[in-house]
Amino acid sequence: MHSQQSLVWFRRLCLVGALLAATVIILGAWVRLTDAGLGCPDWPGCYGHLYPQADHPFTKALHEMIHRYFASSLGLIVALLLVWAVWRRRDADQPVALVVLLAAVVCVQAALGRSTVTLLLIPLVVTSHLLGGLTTLGLLCWLSLDPPREPLSAREIRLRPFALAASGLLILQIALGGWTSSNYAAVACPDLPTCQQSWWPPMDFRDAFVLWRGLDIDYTGGVLANPARIAIHVTHRIGALALGLILIVVGATTRARAQSRTLKLIGGLLVGAVLLQIGIGMSMVHFGMPLALATMHNAGAALLVICTVTLLRLLWPEAIARPAAVGGSVRSP
Repeated sequence: MHSQQSLVWFRRLCLVGALLAATVIILGAWVRLTDAGLGCPDWPGCYGHLYPQADHPFTKALHEMIHRYFASSLGLIVALLLVWAVWRRRDADQPVALVVLLAAVVCVQAALGRSTVTLLLIPLVVTSHLLGGLTTLGLLCWLSLDPPREPLSAREIRLRPFALAASGLLILQIALGGWTSSNYAAVACPDLPTCQQSWWPPMDFRDAFVLWRGLDIDYTGGVLANPARIAIHVTHRIGALALGLILIVVGATTRARAQSRTLKLIGGLLVGAVLLQIGIGMSMVHFGMPLALATMHNAGAALLVICTVTLLRLLWPEAIARPAAVGGSVRSP
């Protein structure tokens, strides 16, 4: 197969993987929000079987196993991408290092998925599992994109540090969101814009952010007292407002300064994704945390990751490979 044709099909497979990774993330939220995280107490099977059995809590087991089936399919795609990258490693434009990193992340994800069940939903493990899933999505999204080869203008280059900073803050906010969900703190503030009918209710920040509390504790339903849960929820709200403002500024500035139509488009999409996510978050509180909206909130986080990764990819165009002086080839990241 010709090098460029091979790369086209490689990126298409990465796109399929990215779509599947987004699905796995949404299904993971669905499993957690339906309290089905321990629907199958063993791993990788379910009560010793590869599919749910009617003589056990069937609905929760079904939710958990559907998530595992999709996650396993994603693992197979990543394994295929790794084999592909190693096989075509001599092609100048074939990414290899990022594919190896992707495979390593997926292996860690599998271990975290197992630990989520065997360690009884420890919040640190659950949050790490969410971050690993979004990292997988981000890497697949990056690999699926055909990088621009035209040089950036000076105004576009100046957008890079702001995009990087916004991406880092997004990671922190997603981690905080995972911590909020895994500690069952989403329902700690049932009113908006206040919390417990107060602008600053009693909060226990010291207990709220203890990352490790030990093993042999069943964290289903949460173990924190209400003041600690309120502290987590309020911190998540403040972080969401601050990050939302930053991402809107970055997106609007990109749309205003960029010369590329694609960069302008992604800047506008980033602003839209932020407004959508804020709207979903506010609706969750207003309507009492319905399952559909809570699941959509995770989908909104995935959409923000896709937008920021695409923005970063567009701000780092790929240099056209030039023949080396002595021999060899230039490899893209």
